[in-house]
Amino acid sequence: MTTSRDGREPLANVRDRVQARVVGRERELALLLAAVAAGRDVLLEGPPGTSKSTLLRAITAEWGIPLVFVEGNADLTPAKLVGHHNPARVLREDYSPANFVDGPLVEAMRAGGFLYIEEFNRAPEDTINTLLTAMAERRIAVPRAGEVVARDTFRVIASMNPYDNIGTTRLSTSVHDRLCRLAITYQDAAAERGIVTLRAPVPDLKPAVYERLVADAVAVTRATRQHEDIRQGSSVRGAIDLTLVAGQLLKLDTPASESETPGRGDAAEQSHRDTVYDAMVVALSGRIFLDETVDVTPEQVLRQIWEDHFILDPAAAAPG
Repeated sequence: MTTSRDGREPLANVRDRVQARVVGRERELALLLAAVAAGRDVLLEGPPGTSKSTLLRAITAEWGIPLVFVEGNADLTPAKLVGHHNPARVLREDYSPANFVDGPLVEAMRAGGFLYIEEFNRAPEDTINTLLTAMAERRIAVPRAGEVVARDTFRVIASMNPYDNIGTTRLSTSVHDRLCRLAITYQDAAAERGIVTLRAPVPDLKPAVYERLVADAVAVTRATRQHEDIRQGSSVRGAIDLTLVAGQLLKLDTPASESETPGRGDAAEQSHRDTVYDAMVVALSGRIFLDETVDVTPEQVLRQIWEDHFILDPAAAAPG
């Protein structure tokens, strides 16, 4: 029988409880949970907003261990990752283990938590290489502070966006050799509607109006990922914000918010469509990255997506 990290409870029980915390992601959860339960460090590769941190928070919460978050960037030095001696105490007491301030790596090792490094390939190469010994030996030597031995539940979880190659570091074969890899892509439309419903409630709107708004928000957000002029589209976070912003706008527009099911061609329907576009500009224009070769603005591209959804493909945008 496959067991959890404590060697007692079946891993399937842990999976079922974690699954209750997330929307969809059954396969990704099973693979990630199996890898970390097997003692492996993992590289999660996928665009932003694909539930990577949500899965990790759910697993660590279920196991009762910390999730130590680190943002990978050019300023993440080895000293910031490992830790440093308190300068004031060093002047008074000289170097000693007592005046060493743990960095996130040492903190996670001592607590047996997950060290989650987001945008892993944006960290400098020497900082990334600092992790090699910790991953291979589960221990590191800290100058003038002694050796730190990781608890059994310590894991290194890294994430990176495969579509982003500006300001990034190419990972060495030594790093790849120490990490299992799991590619995570966008979920399907039904799952994204479930996520938006969970994360963006607008209780003042009538159910039919809210359901329509969520469907439209998810549809236009997903369309940003296929548009020919967009290099990288928005994640489901854009649909969440679009729904919340549009919900507030609809509450300002009494006829639209009071209509149960706006009909195509009437004033309420036009108000709904215009409101969705206004919310698209606010929620999505900063989340889409245009191809460098095109001479258009984000607003123009979003207007085209809006027209495709509401005018050129009216059946897809019809109420219900």
